[in-house]
Amino acid sequence: MPSPRRAIRRLSAALLALQCAAVLPICAHAQDRPPELVFEQGDFTLRGHFQAGANAVSERNLFWNLSDAFAPQENFDPDADWLELYVKPGVSFSFRADENVTLYGKVSAVASFTWGTDPFDARNTGRATWEEGYLGVRAALGEETTLDLSVGPRELRLGSGMLISNGAANGFERGALKFGPRKAWEMAAIARVTRGPMQATGFFLQPNEQRSSDSGNVLLGADARMDWAGGGLLGATYVNVVDSNAPYPQAPTGGVGPPTITLGDRQGLNALSFYAETPPFDGMLSGVFLTGDLAIEWNPRIDLRAYAGRLRVGYRFAGLPWAPELTYGYQTFSGDDPDTPAQERFDPLYYDGSPSTWATGSKSAMLFINSNVQSHNLALQLKPSALDTLTLRYAHVRANELNSPLQFGQATRFSFASGNLGTVISGVGDAHLSDDLFIEYSRILNSYTFLTAGFSVSFPGQGIRQVVPGDTPAWTGGFVNMVVNF
Repeated sequence: MPSPRRAIRRLSAALLALQCAAVLPICAHAQDRPPELVFEQGDFTLRGHFQAGANAVSERNLFWNLSDAFAPQENFDPDADWLELYVKPGVSFSFRADENVTLYGKVSAVASFTWGTDPFDARNTGRATWEEGYLGVRAALGEETTLDLSVGPRELRLGSGMLISNGAANGFERGALKFGPRKAWEMAAIARVTRGPMQATGFFLQPNEQRSSDSGNVLLGADARMDWAGGGLLGATYVNVVDSNAPYPQAPTGGVGPPTITLGDRQGLNALSFYAETPPFDGMLSGVFLTGDLAIEWNPRIDLRAYAGRLRVGYRFAGLPWAPELTYGYQTFSGDDPDTPAQERFDPLYYDGSPSTWATGSKSAMLFINSNVQSHNLALQLKPSALDTLTLRYAHVRANELNSPLQFGQATRFSFASGNLGTVISGVGDAHLSDDLFIEYSRILNSYTFLTAGFSVSFPGQGIRQVVPGDTPAWTGGFVNMVVNF
């Protein structure tokens, strides 16, 4: 019987072969239609939904082999090969009660599995869980005004996904770490009023957390935004954490000693974020686009004051072959200053962590959350055809505060720099954390089948190399996946 690694490699080859086989029907556009899963009877519509995916992943020198330096007794294998699978069936309905009122709802579930061992040592595991299960009513209050109320588990993403996006946890005992098929909040009560280009949303949210790490988070908040007809938007989101047992790490005084980790510090957090995207420019600036995000956080109960922000500027070379699109972005998330008694650590809450949105580095995002980090990001997107997209990404990742926790105290260690007795320090002594490169290829096989493959490498920066005795190798990884969605 073949080993799991050999089987996973064979499956990767099978996925690539399947891509070649699936390319043939693309030219026959009459066949390029999703299956019809719709039943209509008068004012009642019932629609079926289905997603499924297979993702073969291979990683080498995981986390730059830091485990060899900080936890050799664990015998952690820095090389991993695994396969992720998931299916996500669902059904939704809508019923037009009268010309102004529509009732609607949706039910869906996710079954996911990891075969092999992923980077966080989840091995041959998975779960089947409910995903969505909400009911709603949409009512016209005038020619331009609509009221939408819903309650129950469902997805909610606000703004650019800086704080509120992924409402569910993936990986670990649930499997499918990279795919992350769960996104719906465990409970969501949403009230939304839309009037022309303006929209106001109030929400109550409880995230769908893992049983092994449920910290009882409850969120309240509101969002307001305006979308211009020709493109561009402006909005703001306010979030208050009503209840939580989630811990925060705090840097020791002067950065000497282990960090202090206190349960429940998230409770009472207030976050206010602003997001904007410019409409298309004309004339000489045609092709230029700008986006911006700014967030501040405060919590008087624990004397917390934190900030984060991002600015992205890009240019679309519409007249050139392959329609190149070049984007530069800078993002920063404050860390706790070891020279003050206050807490300055930014809490990213439930952000969208995909490489195209808020990930800080393609590989480094698996090790560092969006707190006490900053990065310069460069992306080049090419479209060789209407069906193919090639994207190259580079991220230069740095720490904002030295000798301060980067996540929850990783890299806490002994140092003999200040004397023969040695001291315990946390964080890094040099701001440069890593340089990440990522190349990704996507192909639309048909209107409901998509194939993606990618390779990434992360080179440790001086801050990482200083904390590890000996050589620190580059961390590499690749994947190939196929998703069906209709």
